[in-house]
Amino acid sequence: MSGARDVDALLAIMAKLRDPDGGCPWDLEQTFASIAPYTIEEAYEVADAIDRGDMADLKDELGDLLLQVVFHARMAQEAGAFDFSDVAAAICDKMVRRHPHVFAGAQADDSGDVLRNWDAIKRAERAAKGEADASALAGVARGLPEWQRAVKLQHKAAKVGFDWPGPAPVLDKLREELDEVRVEFDAVAAAPDDVEARDRLEDEIGDVLFVCANLARHAKVDVGGALRRANRKFERRFRAMEALAAAEGGLAGKTLDAQDRYWNLAKAAEKEDGQ
Repeated sequence: MSGARDVDALLAIMAKLRDPDGGCPWDLEQTFASIAPYTIEEAYEVADAIDRGDMADLKDELGDLLLQVVFHARMAQEAGAFDFSDVAAAICDKMVRRHPHVFAGAQADDSGDVLRNWDAIKRAERAAKGEADASALAGVARGLPEWQRAVKLQHKAAKVGFDWPGPAPVLDKLREELDEVRVEFDAVAAAPDDVEARDRLEDEIGDVLFVCANLARHAKVDVGGALRRANRKFERRFRAMEALAAAEGGLAGKTLDAQDRYWNLAKAAEKEDGQ
């Protein structure tokens, strides 16, 4: 099987990179903590390739993400904790254990049944490990991006009925939170050195973001995907602004009104192009 040989080759490459005798100085300096941000970044680049529908890029990005798994596994092997084969064995065991409707004769008529069974199995796994947290919010990882953690916390709470019945009250709540942000902005403007005022402003902005995540959940919109689209739109329009302004000396130094004119021209050009 060429796939198995390719994985073996990747493991051998990482072992060589981490070899104190002739390995790569940069790779040898790395730790779990220093590599973790790269692991997160590579996962996002996978999502971006999927979002763009670029299969060639997706292949490359999945390879980069696999490298992260191999890197962590190699460092764990050096520490005597586990190796890559242990990682593969653990996920194989977990997937079989969490899919009894496929591998053990259990019944699951639809995806809803699958998710309910999955949650029940995860609770049992946590109990078997001696985890005493019986909260409905148990199991939401603290290492997630905060927007993703917000959605997961909301989803968990909704399973026990703590949820708005639809988007309308969420929109009402968003307006309420925005009003509170305005109040705290005024408080900070009146006392810019007041640490407590700045803390309150941060709290209120956090509430706005939390409600926005809840609104996306009710709309069945992925928050990360929505932000990626917004970022791409902003970048596309800003670059178009720069191009329009280049013949007139560029954007720098121009008034906001003048820059807005370029922004509106860029938006109008997008509409003409059907974007």
